[in-house]
Amino acid sequence: MIVSWNWLLQYVPLEMSPEDLEARLTACGLNHEGSEAIGQDIAIDLEVTSNRPDCLGHIGVAREISAIYDVPLSLPDPQPPAGGSLDATEASLKLEVPEMCPRYTARVIRGVRVGPSPDWLVDRLKTVYASKQGARWEPINNVVDITNYVLLESGQPLHAFDLNQVAGRQIVVRRANKGEEFLAINHKAYTLNPSMCVIADRDRPIALGGVMGGADTEVSNETTDLLIESAMFAPLAIRSTARALTLFSDSSYRFERGPDPSGVDWASRRCCELILDVAGGELAEGTLEAGRCDPDREPIVLRLSQIERILGIEVPREEVERILSSLGNRVEGESQESLTVVAPSWRRDLSREIDLVEEVARVHGYDKIPEDRQIPICASSRSREDRVADRIYRALTAAGFDEVVTPSATDLAASSVFSPWTSLAPIQSKLPMLRGADCLRKSLVPSLLQVRKTNENLGVEWIELFEIASIYLPTPEPHAEQWHEERKVLSFCSGKDFFAVKGVIESLLDSLGIAAPLNITECSDNFFQSGRGAELTLNGSPLGYLGIPSPTAAQAFSLRGPVVVAEVSFAVLLAEAELVPLAKRLSPYPTIDRDFNFEVDERVRWAEFASTVRQVAGEHLESIRYLETYRDKDRLGEGMKSLVFKVVFRKADGTLTGDEADKISQRIESACGKDHSASLRS
Repeated sequence: MIVSWNWLLQYVPLEMSPEDLEARLTACGLNHEGSEAIGQDIAIDLEVTSNRPDCLGHIGVAREISAIYDVPLSLPDPQPPAGGSLDATEASLKLEVPEMCPRYTARVIRGVRVGPSPDWLVDRLKTVYASKQGARWEPINNVVDITNYVLLESGQPLHAFDLNQVAGRQIVVRRANKGEEFLAINHKAYTLNPSMCVIADRDRPIALGGVMGGADTEVSNETTDLLIESAMFAPLAIRSTARALTLFSDSSYRFERGPDPSGVDWASRRCCELILDVAGGELAEGTLEAGRCDPDREPIVLRLSQIERILGIEVPREEVERILSSLGNRVEGESQESLTVVAPSWRRDLSREIDLVEEVARVHGYDKIPEDRQIPICASSRSREDRVADRIYRALTAAGFDEVVTPSATDLAASSVFSPWTSLAPIQSKLPMLRGADCLRKSLVPSLLQVRKTNENLGVEWIELFEIASIYLPTPEPHAEQWHEERKVLSFCSGKDFFAVKGVIESLLDSLGIAAPLNITECSDNFFQSGRGAELTLNGSPLGYLGIPSPTAAQAFSLRGPVVVAEVSFAVLLAEAELVPLAKRLSPYPTIDRDFNFEVDERVRWAEFASTVRQVAGEHLESIRYLETYRDKDRLGEGMKSLVFKVVFRKADGTLTGDEADKISQRIESACGKDHSASLRS
């Protein structure tokens, strides 16, 4: 926001130097970007954050100066004289989309004389626009320049229509028709769609609501009757329209952030008053008005003790009241310990007690808070989700993985490559967040593979990646209240082999204190190579997927090297994690080892086999370790294999005897034979 030094003088006395003012405004949150001398004036460029739309006008900045320096603030009270009453046939208004335009007002001025703007008006606008646009800026005419003046003064956009060019003298605020054409005042044509709000007359759109007026009804030297628009538009509707058409303006910039809803009528009256002064004419008595958007602000209780507790310094009660009042807050009640405050309509960012504490701090001066002042605080405990995520980070980085952060949006082709959690089409946006990326991802795996491809192209040899992030799964009924499910998942992408990545997942479960075995069954998803994809379950709950992408899937990402991917549900890990470590006494007694070599059918999985061993071995089982799988058609036969593993036994309260170990081994042999048709090889 560029403000004029001379313009600010209209509202507050500026007895300080420009350098001091710039420094104080920066300290209060309006960062000084630079200043430039324009004629006899100074253009001051201030950075206004998105939560402070009230400072997108000179009055808002002047209000800040008034509070900072404790100087009086003088604001205009526009009372334009009205002539004859507004006839029903002279103009009419119909609001069809209150959700896109909560409030619309219009006033009619008859018999204006459009011409050059007076010097004072040109000088004010020149300071702002010439410093922003350079020597290209030229005043337009006294009417249009006044609408721009009021916008820069109050932050409320306005528009002036040539009323005689409005067909039927009807104003209809409606949605645009599909494919409807609109010629803007920049004399470029735009094709509209029903997501856009237009101001139309009887026949056609004459303005793109909140963005730009139309060329057909713009004010010219032949204009005699005006219709002055002052309205409030929904920020989301304005933002989507401006981005869809790549059409941005001072009006859209402010409506996207939300101007003061109570300033609609003030700006209208101010604009009419100034037009009558510089262009003459007669203001019709009465206002065309539809909709309401007066904010209902809830009182905020500010405990005075909180100021010292949070800031570490004591601010006198009188100073607190002065600061809050000078910023437009209304003190509705007070007690010995607190103030009850109602925030002004132009400060939607003030809704909590801590917001008021911040207002006091920034205006009183952060420089007045000693650096060595201790502030009593109580450290908050981390949530269970944060602690689980922290263990995951440590486990995976210890395994050699690097974390990546990828966009939530992707293109349709990548989104369709791998979608294990749902078969529904992805959620699509009409406006791509990135070039070509108009779908919310249903899996992190495609994003990780794209990152892997980028690293391969750069010659990176070690590419072990993981990410914890949300995916977005559509529901079968897109128009339902719960139209999508946001689910957090953990994904890996590795150049190691299948069993190494499986081991990483098992190590991860161990680091989370999850003792339940990881069960693996074959997954038939076409994304994986045949027989190289697995579905993971944990305690009966679906955990995720692990496998080697098929050549077709790898080719879709132009991958050159081998890759294994995995994706698991963060919610399941969160539910199963045991974050409190449990200690048990170590047995001082010796162990007994037994090696087993079972001949089984090729379809028997090691995870199922190991689960059977654990169940029957009992309390004396200390560990079970897989050694190898042996296959030989001549010795074992077609479709058979040999599973070799080691089992370790130990007693906690005495020495385990050989007979006891033999009995446990016999139980293992019997159970494996019964459940898996396994037989011991000699």
